[in-house]
Amino acid sequence: MSSPQTDPPGIRLQKVLASAGLGSRRACEELIAAGRVSVNGVVAALGARVDPARDIVRVDGDRLPTAAGLVHLALHKPRGMHSTMSDPQGRPCVGDLVRDRGDGDGGAGLHHVGRLDAESEGLLLLTNDGALSHRLMHPSYEVPKRYLVEIEGTVPRALGRALRAGVELDDGPARADSFTVVDSVGGRSSVEIVLHEGRNHVVRRMFAELGHPVMRLVRTSIGPIRLGDLRPGRTRHLNQAEVQALYRLTDL
Repeated sequence: MSSPQTDPPGIRLQKVLASAGLGSRRACEELIAAGRVSVNGVVAALGARVDPARDIVRVDGDRLPTAAGLVHLALHKPRGMHSTMSDPQGRPCVGDLVRDRGDGDGGAGLHHVGRLDAESEGLLLLTNDGALSHRLMHPSYEVPKRYLVEIEGTVPRALGRALRAGVELDDGPARADSFTVVDSVGGRSSVEIVLHEGRNHVVRRMFAELGHPVMRLVRTSIGPIRLGDLRPGRTRHLNQAEVQALYRLTDL
């Protein structure tokens, strides 16, 4: 008596692609047949099976997040909230926002990518994708971050030059990648600064060193991810294109 036939290990590639939102299984089969899908660096064939937790799947060269349970969130951290997942002193923290989502994430395994000081606001990323968060925070990948900064008075012409040239801080120099004056009204000026520094309070310290203490600080983007119209205290899931853009940025 012959033994029952068992399926080979892994999941059919077209099913993995469809689950990742690339269309119907038929459409995903067409992607594979067109040679646009690779697994671990090799162009995939129809009928291929993969382990979503271990194999690296790319479509048109872009890595596809396939591991089960990965969560990538954008959060608008309000002013006065701490960039921690819990706080022993009971102060409001970003972990409170995730635990209150009620959509199944529950905060399990999530951690914030970098931080904003309590008095700053704007974009934070939360994820349980350890490889991605490690690279986003590693200085060698030089992930650009964009901030909207309010200072008192008008902006002297030399301020932008000084920030781009580099400001000497206690823990070494810090330099802006770009600087733009946005507006000046009511005795305050708004400027936009981009830098890839990740040190604590680095933007505030740069402006203070040059004699322009920051009145308000909002992070508006991290790499390709923008804050947009996300309201304070709210979160949203990154879409597939945004996650792939982060993977490209960090060579994953």
